[in-house]
Amino acid sequence: MPTRCNLRTLLGRGPRPGHRLRTGFAARTGATRPLNAGLKATTASPGVGLAFGVTVSFVNALSSPYGKLGAPLAGTVWAGAARVFSLLLGAGWAWAALAVATGWLAGTWGRGALAGALSLIAATGAYYVTDAPLRGEPLALYRGELALWWAASVLFGLALGAVGAAIRQPGTAGLLAALTVPVGAGAQMVLLPSRPHPAPTPATLLAEIIVWTAAALGAGCAVQRFRAARRASEAGRRSRLTPQAGSSTGTTHDNQRSPEPISPARTTP
Repeated sequence: MPTRCNLRTLLGRGPRPGHRLRTGFAARTGATRPLNAGLKATTASPGVGLAFGVTVSFVNALSSPYGKLGAPLAGTVWAGAARVFSLLLGAGWAWAALAVATGWLAGTWGRGALAGALSLIAATGAYYVTDAPLRGEPLALYRGELALWWAASVLFGLALGAVGAAIRQPGTAGLLAALTVPVGAGAQMVLLPSRPHPAPTPATLLAEIIVWTAAALGAGCAVQRFRAARRASEAGRRSRLTPQAGSSTGTTHDNQRSPEPISPARTTP
């Protein structure tokens, strides 16, 4: 239901202060952010994807000793740092995290799916547009590959953006959505490791340590958030039941209390 219809329904019940109006809107739509924040995040998602794609392309160029940008840095500490960032940002889980993050910022399921798809489409286009001149190759050479990844961006972006929006949901659904990126990063490290050769390099070892640490922290935060929400729900349920039990007990004691004896009136001689 559109925002205008939701507000019209809430205002139709009578005038309300701003806090109650916002609380009612949140309860009706499931949105916990201001009314226009999700729309702003959805609109900004292509810009976020654009910046991500350009960054990945430049980091890859800096990490390669055979390119124009990476050749002067070969053998320096900056080349090693660029290699680590290239392994991190070029991984599939990082691109999935982009769609999940923009979907989470969008807030609702529909806007989250749209934001995830738009961010991946923009990131893919920006990556190839930036990468072609850095490699000294025409963009038309990547036409088929770009079309393939754009189709994948639409398919996976919609799903991952909706997953990001689902992180806001309480209960098991929010927990599973929050575990998507950490579990996906760990699975990729096991099934598709970033080591190009059997012998690990310092850059690959550092990248693996960062990924496993971030995955563990992300999964731990998701589980801790789930447990805290469950404890808060149970505490609220107990607080609602406790006054009723106390009031009924107090009423029973009052009913069972024996009347005080009436002292005889004092007579004067």
